[in-house]
Amino acid sequence: MTDNKKILIVDDDKFLLDIYSIKFRASGYDVDIANNGSEAVEKIKGETSYAFVLMDVAMPVLDGFEVLEQLKKDKLMDKCPIIMLTNSGRAEEIERGNKLGAKGYIIKSQHTPSEVVKIVERIVSA
Repeated sequence: MTDNKKILIVDDDKFLLDIYSIKFRASGYDVDIANNGSEAVEKIKGETSYAFVLMDVAMPVLDGFEVLEQLKKDKLMDKCPIIMLTNSGRAEEIERGNKLGAKGYIIKSQHTPSEVVKIVERIVSA
């Protein structure tokens, strides 16, 4: 795991943003948030040092896959690992996320927020 503790959490659900922000802050992270994919792209373009981005798939403006496509097109995928955090566990969506460069794919409903923190740390340190 890198010494960098600044992260970006992207979700259009304010309640989930709050929960995950609290859990990651409690684990020592400096949390930045975005409410949609377009906001996430702008924040990633402007930030040179996110340790990772945790991103939902189903969002307004740009969905998570469109964000991955935009980051790939703009050659920003190497800036930080992107981990998808979503309720959709369909195999084709997981495969699409992986093909677009996501470093991991976590299904929200299968894990508590505390478990998500541990899973993300494993993915990022691998």
